[in-house]
Amino acid sequence: MEQSFNTPLKEFLSGYSIEVTPRSANKIECFADVLPENTRVYIAQINIDDIPEMIVTAKRLKDEGFEVMPHFPARMIKNHAVLNDLISMYQNEAGVDEALLLAGGLPSPAGDYNSSIQLIESGLFDKAGFKRLHVAGHPEGNKDIDPDGSNKNLSEALSWKQEFSNRTDASMAITTQFCFDANVVKKWADTIKDSGIDLPIHIGIAGPAKLQTLLKFSIECGVGASMKVLTKRARDITKLLLPYKPTQILSDLANYRTQDSSFNIEQVHFFPLGGVKQAAEVVEKFSSPNS
Repeated sequence: MEQSFNTPLKEFLSGYSIEVTPRSANKIECFADVLPENTRVYIAQINIDDIPEMIVTAKRLKDEGFEVMPHFPARMIKNHAVLNDLISMYQNEAGVDEALLLAGGLPSPAGDYNSSIQLIESGLFDKAGFKRLHVAGHPEGNKDIDPDGSNKNLSEALSWKQEFSNRTDASMAITTQFCFDANVVKKWADTIKDSGIDLPIHIGIAGPAKLQTLLKFSIECGVGASMKVLTKRARDITKLLLPYKPTQILSDLANYRTQDSSFNIEQVHFFPLGGVKQAAEVVEKFSSPNS
């Protein structure tokens, strides 16, 4: 029998956010039939040329009653003028006042920007009056940022962003890469808290998906130690063909938060690798009175 979610987990899932691409959004006829009203929906930019579709998707989601947070990948933005135009388009055409700032997946910059810090230093988001700015977190490190496998550059960048949060009017949070092992997540969250980082964490969770799909995305995104959860599952022939569901990690993290009032993970952010509807159904199932 599948494990049902208890009250701590229902509370942990409350106010979750989710990520789409313009392509995956086009598969949803009506988002109001799938997601709770006012859900924050991130829009991921995969290619440099995706901006027109990103704007259309942002406007559609805003019109349907959702909070919209497009990605601003630094390495895909040519220069200050282009960044200013992007911000203006999102604001004027889609009413956007939130952004996820990140380096982006390109191996080298397409223009003047290489990091989210440079985007923040432009001053354009504060000038435009953005109300919320999220930055990327990496519980298992990032070899693009720290090629030596340490967390030195990541730690320094988070400290800088923490300091910036004290002088901006925008609300800030850390949105992380997806993980599969709650112990790995907790250790990272405790480590950054002990270093003086008190920005709330929105923990990345992979939604239900085929094991092969998760392994593919995990390798592409540099998921490290927690991938052992998947490889262990892959060795179990009884589970190999069944879709992965994030029941265990969500339950563990919810329990951690119940046990520790200072636990700094504020909410869940879903990467719907197996589909937006499938991820939303996880929350709906375990938030029902009968769960």
